[in-house]
Amino acid sequence: MLSFGVTVLPDPPYARFIELFQLAEANGFDIGWTYDSHILWQDSFPLFALAAKETTKLKFGHCVTNPGIREPTVTASFYATMQDISGGRMVMGIGRGDSSRRVVGLQPVKVAEFESALVMIKDLMNGRPVEWNGKELELKWAKGRPEIPMYVAGYGPRALGVAGRVGDGVVIQLADLDIIQWIMATAREAAVEAGRDPDALQPIVCAPAVIGDDLASARDQVRWFPAMVSNHVMDLIERYGEDSSLPKALTEYVKARKFYDYADHSRVGAKHGEFVSDEICDRFCILGPPEAHVAKLKELAAIGVRHWNIYLMTHGQEHTLETYGKEIIPQFAGAVA
Repeated sequence: MLSFGVTVLPDPPYARFIELFQLAEANGFDIGWTYDSHILWQDSFPLFALAAKETTKLKFGHCVTNPGIREPTVTASFYATMQDISGGRMVMGIGRGDSSRRVVGLQPVKVAEFESALVMIKDLMNGRPVEWNGKELELKWAKGRPEIPMYVAGYGPRALGVAGRVGDGVVIQLADLDIIQWIMATAREAAVEAGRDPDALQPIVCAPAVIGDDLASARDQVRWFPAMVSNHVMDLIERYGEDSSLPKALTEYVKARKFYDYADHSRVGAKHGEFVSDEICDRFCILGPPEAHVAKLKELAAIGVRHWNIYLMTHGQEHTLETYGKEIIPQFAGAVA
């Protein structure tokens, strides 16, 4: 079974944010995701509360938040509160922080601090007692609610180790089958070492999807995405070096990168995406007519992917959601449009 999600930017006007999630729900999508970068866009936390009240089945979560902008107990309490407001419809995607941290002059959270915060957040938001800053804390009102899963974003061995030890799944921002399999093998190895079930670790695959026969236009709409991924790849190369065990399929393409401008983060036509080749667009995203999407999704499902999250930062947003609802989602077992 393959479930479907969609990521919508928290751009003003906020009514559009809600409208797209309502359309996604009507077309059989399972999860509504959004970014958490409070300077580049509106604050997504109150927007989720509004969206939850205007939908009935759609789950909600960040793709991704981080423990380094808001104090981690605040994020945990927000998710627990939203689990109440939404009637148990929350999921969490969390990473070390890219745009939300860098834009305000901070670096991603260090891996050790990241893991410590995630262990605490996972328990606190699910109503279990924790120790934090030498204090015993508990959200007693959050007890007895459905578990909020935590999906951890990462590309490198250390962050993927955290995903394997702490997470319920791995947020993977690209649709390249070989890289996905390397990422999941790395995270699952850490899960085994921690005494956890590696097969329970779910890959949450996220990338833009453009429907249509004009591949040149589709590629131009998504060049921003591999450029965004390159921010993380550059960090990996700085830490591990170009001759490390990192897959060449992930690291080679960034050699042509020249710059990155967060003012155009996740925007169609971003100049910093001009270095991205057609081949990388095709590997990292899903482009083409509906049958091409179905074929790629079947390949993803065959390697164990159970959730496909469309980054809806492209043209024809309604068309994408409606085509998925009518022609693509119904072709996957257990999916109902």
